[in-house]
Amino acid sequence: MASEEELFANIDALLEEEPQLPPPAERARLREAAGITQVRLAAALKTSTQSVKNYENGRSEPKSPRLEAYQRLLNGWAAKYPAHGTPAAAPVPAAAPQPVPETFTGPAAPEPAAETVASAEAPAAPVAPERPARPATSSRRPAAKKAAKPATDPRFPHGPLAVLDGDGSAYGVDGIVLDCPATTVPHLVEWTLKESGLGAPKLHRNGKDSDPLIVLTASAAVKLGLPERLEGHEQRRSLRLPEDHPVIKQVAKAKWQLTQRGFGPWARIYRKAAGNQRQCVQLAVLSWDALDERSWPGVSEMEPADVARVLGIYAQRVITPRGSTAVSGLELMTALRPPTRAVQDKETGNWVSGHNPGSLGTDPMDPAPPEARPEHPVVVHSGWTGGFLNEEAYQWVRDVSLLSDEECLRPWAVGLDLNTAFLAAAARLTVGLSAPDHFHAPTFSPKIPGSWLVDLSHVELDPRLPSPFTPAGERPTGPAWYQTHTVAYAQELGYNVAPIEAYLRRETGAYLDPWHDRLKNAYVDTLADLGVTKDLTDTEFLAAMEQHKQADPALAAVLAAIKGTVKGGIGKLREGPQGKQYRDGETWPALQRPTWRPDIRAAVISKARVNMHRKLSNMAKMTGLYPLAVLSDCVVYPSPGASPMDFLPYATSGKPQPGGFRLGPTPGLAKLEGVQEMAWAVDLMEKGLNPARHIKGGDAVLEEGK
Repeated sequence: MASEEELFANIDALLEEEPQLPPPAERARLREAAGITQVRLAAALKTSTQSVKNYENGRSEPKSPRLEAYQRLLNGWAAKYPAHGTPAAAPVPAAAPQPVPETFTGPAAPEPAAETVASAEAPAAPVAPERPARPATSSRRPAAKKAAKPATDPRFPHGPLAVLDGDGSAYGVDGIVLDCPATTVPHLVEWTLKESGLGAPKLHRNGKDSDPLIVLTASAAVKLGLPERLEGHEQRRSLRLPEDHPVIKQVAKAKWQLTQRGFGPWARIYRKAAGNQRQCVQLAVLSWDALDERSWPGVSEMEPADVARVLGIYAQRVITPRGSTAVSGLELMTALRPPTRAVQDKETGNWVSGHNPGSLGTDPMDPAPPEARPEHPVVVHSGWTGGFLNEEAYQWVRDVSLLSDEECLRPWAVGLDLNTAFLAAAARLTVGLSAPDHFHAPTFSPKIPGSWLVDLSHVELDPRLPSPFTPAGERPTGPAWYQTHTVAYAQELGYNVAPIEAYLRRETGAYLDPWHDRLKNAYVDTLADLGVTKDLTDTEFLAAMEQHKQADPALAAVLAAIKGTVKGGIGKLREGPQGKQYRDGETWPALQRPTWRPDIRAAVISKARVNMHRKLSNMAKMTGLYPLAVLSDCVVYPSPGASPMDFLPYATSGKPQPGGFRLGPTPGLAKLEGVQEMAWAVDLMEKGLNPARHIKGGDAVLEEGK
């Protein structure tokens, strides 16, 4: 029989050995039961996410001192979350469900929300299936929380998108990390559609679900056989892989198709739908400048998990990106106003696709000649010489000779910028839905959207204000084409209008209303997340706006993307031809869209410019102040102080006077754009330059559609 000394020596030897960890599958189960992501665990252990993955699939083991820390954590979790069949350290009420770890080994399965689990009629709490040693795809989503969140569609349990890195980690929303085994593009498409659980439900009951988006980092692109950068001498947005590239051949061999845009920074890979089941995946390549710096500032340089967070918030509040923010803005219009709906055939009783009232339908529509671009086939082939609409944003500088001595002696020039002015103009905006009809000498009606040939040269206005009828702010010199809102404003000012002819639309509707509402909520909610809320005083608002971009760069990028969606979406309504090979009179791809509607763009810009002039006029009446310059939605005023509050009109109660410019975070209200010395502004004006373009300290770019 062994002596006591021998037994104790053996025990001491065992104690001196390295601690033994639970099996890899149990490590993953414990972490998921605790609701901790692999990314967060890696940060706590001061290691990489891939190392944590290796610990959980048995590829490697941690070394001391990380080993002891990891074991201590797992022991603590084991006491809290015992495996099925093992009694817990403390009794738990039977009605309280245990957190459900996600184990994903096949097609997307329904994921019950926390509230659904809690109210299940089963006699005992639901039991999570045991995790296999190496699942095909494993979600790293934290356990469901009881905080109010948008309901998860059981068809898309892992959200709308993922950012794929070169190590196979696919970072999704809410901290999810999926393991993607794909090494080729066709394999990636198959995995995305069959195993990833990615996608987003439709925004309108008559619409379509959003296709899943996979964003590729540079290392992921290279792993899949794509070049790290697209090289070429053409415009960036026209760059694409050559037809003989091996990846293009792989895609074709696997019976997948690319859209006419080919394989560029944003590529759509699809097969024809099988019944009601769409088969389409959107790819975006970060290193090919898929996320341009102006619309997505700093995002392309972020870590994959942060890129997923930015795009995920945008997808939740706006739409899953399908291209540039301009493309997404246009797609959002269609998603919220689908062109078709199910209607019952009266003869057969079958349900068929029919026109959805209030939408733009499925067929493109030719504009009236004055609404078209000069190179449009309607203009070139008809020989139209009757002039065109010129409904564009303001670019106006006051004549220096009209500056008073008092204005020149003011110390500061202060710039105000209207929040998403075009979005504000889109609210409750009635536009034409049907084709234009031509009328001669019609009676003007402000309720009918269209284009009117009217002479407004007789309208007398203060020369210290820009004319509301022209983008340059110059007084009209004779008959010209105007959108309904511009002519209505002349009538509002008390002048008679006598249209010579007009192109009007009989069917009308507030087509952009749901688009406005969704983007307004996205803008206001994102600003609020950055600390800029509606309940702030003007002083607090100015202070919050000064710091909001530093508060959270990711959310600041979302805000920039929302603004880009507004501007770009409106601009896309009149998208022109591209490429040096184009010749006037030829059609171009954008004309094939029902959403190529320059008349709707003109209506938005006309209303925005009229809104601006109305505020400028009211400011002059209330304060005696006149602007130095206007550039789109930015206006510069001479000021006795360096703050907008030094010249904006306030009532004796301290509340802003209605009718003029007001500070605030909602669309149409103003924020500080920049402050410079008055002498600086006068010097620019004398040189024929626009102070509103430079007041921020840089060079503003007037985008088409802004």
